[in-house]
Amino acid sequence: MQRIPQQLIPLIIMIVAIIGSLITARTLLVPDSFGDLGHYRADNTGEVAALELSYAGAHVCADCHDDISETKRDSHHSGVACESCHGPALAHTEAPDEFIPDAPRGRDGCLLCHGYNPARPSGFPQILPGQHNPTKACLICHAPHDPQLPHTAEDCSACHREISNRKQVSHHSSVACTECHKATDEHRASPRIVRAEKPRKAEVCGNCHARGADSSREIPRIDMDTHGGRYICWDCHYPHFPETNL
Repeated sequence: MQRIPQQLIPLIIMIVAIIGSLITARTLLVPDSFGDLGHYRADNTGEVAALELSYAGAHVCADCHDDISETKRDSHHSGVACESCHGPALAHTEAPDEFIPDAPRGRDGCLLCHGYNPARPSGFPQILPGQHNPTKACLICHAPHDPQLPHTAEDCSACHREISNRKQVSHHSSVACTECHKATDEHRASPRIVRAEKPRKAEVCGNCHARGADSSREIPRIDMDTHGGRYICWDCHYPHFPETNL
């Protein structure tokens, strides 16, 4: 009988230990109801159903506040549940005069979504609380059920805060956004419907950086015919914080 090579014995022991641990974990740690109704613990459905209810749901709010519901349905806040801002309202629906939902008047609630957070998608309205009307409540300028800008945004940073913050400390800090992007008044009023145009050709960068370009700025110059070959500028240089990759 051929003997097992000595170097394989520790590996076999480790494999057996791992398999034994998995079997033990499956027996002791996995709930009995796991898998009865799918890839989760089935007993959880009964436990959740037994919890005391506190939320009513937006459809119940609409039974009495149909005018507000209609206004909100066509607004930018159409996907925000009423109780996200006003708190649990089931008790109010059962005894409207006795339980009054919270009507937030400060800034904290709005900042949960609109305070600057770099993880949020570009184009989502964000503010820096210390710079954006710091002493005023949001309700003074914005109607919560149909939030609209009191006037067309004058600065791209109103929606593109992360890009604006990075650009402010870059070599492009003095370059206006509209030198590279075509942003119409319609885009400023309805940014999700009318998109701003992004540069598609290297000639946009060449307006400043090409040799002989009509620009008074003291900036790097390149030969547009030979520099970069088949690549366009932003394949190598991030336009909002350009650094040479040399």
